[in-house]
Amino acid sequence: MGFKILAINPGSTSTKVALYDEERPSLDLTLRHTAEQIARYTNIIDQLGWRREMILTALSEHGFDIMQLSAVIGRGGLVRPIPAGVYEVNEAMRRDLTNATMEHASNLGGLLAAEIAAMAGVKAYIADPVVVDEMEDVARLSGHPDCPRKSIFHALNQKATARLHCDRIGIVYEKANLVVAHLGGGISVAAHKQGRVVDVNNALDGDGPFAPERAGSLPAGEFADLCFSGRYTRREVQKMLAGQGGLVAHLGTNSMMQVSERIAQGDEKARLVAEAMCYGISKQIGAMAAAMCGRVDAVILTGGIAHNEFVVRYIEQHCSFIAPVSVYPGENELESLVANALVVLRGTIVPKVYA
Repeated sequence: MGFKILAINPGSTSTKVALYDEERPSLDLTLRHTAEQIARYTNIIDQLGWRREMILTALSEHGFDIMQLSAVIGRGGLVRPIPAGVYEVNEAMRRDLTNATMEHASNLGGLLAAEIAAMAGVKAYIADPVVVDEMEDVARLSGHPDCPRKSIFHALNQKATARLHCDRIGIVYEKANLVVAHLGGGISVAAHKQGRVVDVNNALDGDGPFAPERAGSLPAGEFADLCFSGRYTRREVQKMLAGQGGLVAHLGTNSMMQVSERIAQGDEKARLVAEAMCYGISKQIGAMAAAMCGRVDAVILTGGIAHNEFVVRYIEQHCSFIAPVSVYPGENELESLVANALVVLRGTIVPKVYA
């Protein structure tokens, strides 16, 4: 009998759960959460017990006994900056996830894993959380010492997709130079230099191209005027940056599929906004290529929006001169979590200690 692994990926409106027997998926569920259900909780951390019971109920309804588990692994949250890798969930990590300075559903991943693992008598892990930080020092400095650049990006999917691509073309990730763009509700574009992400935009609330829900880099003077205009609260301004920026602000939707439909119907504003988003992504890819002196083995597009032909075609037209463009649509985060748990269970690596 092989290792049985439960992977948990909490999002803002759903909790995705998968059971694997070694590399073989046996159950893949998306537990949806309505706006009314979410509204019952003041803070995301307050949803912990509710989501845990929802997961346990779903597993029971599908006839699975958690005592069969070998390990539980959750999506990593906004802990302190750490190098990439697999980490066992310990007391220090649970404390930091519970008291995270920024709210995000991913903060529940390690906590849910830890609680269910404790019930099953096994260990809990996270892998490559969004705060993976391998940036070179020169990439951290902005134009003011009070505003350093931060590494917050789609580390799990970026790392897994980069390794998958290297395996497919027969090169070693730790010897390759890659530009990887994760295209989702947030967009992160990273320079993977010989196994380390040496530069990347802050995809949560910082910089880079605008995205379906995020504003990305903004003209600094205009943004300062807006902040002090008295028209908005701090929370409203933060929402402009993450949640109500990007496509939502311009077009009232976070769905690139809907935007494509509007373009097909002749909506020229939708076309301009979509092209502007793709233009920003292409410029960021160029910037990451420059961070590696132009020596790039591949440009990789991944994430949900990599399914969109309009977006992919635009980026290919603007970036194929840098390196061959390869497309890996979707996020594959549950599969990536399981792969990380397996290398620990098989003794290939020793999990890192969060302290």
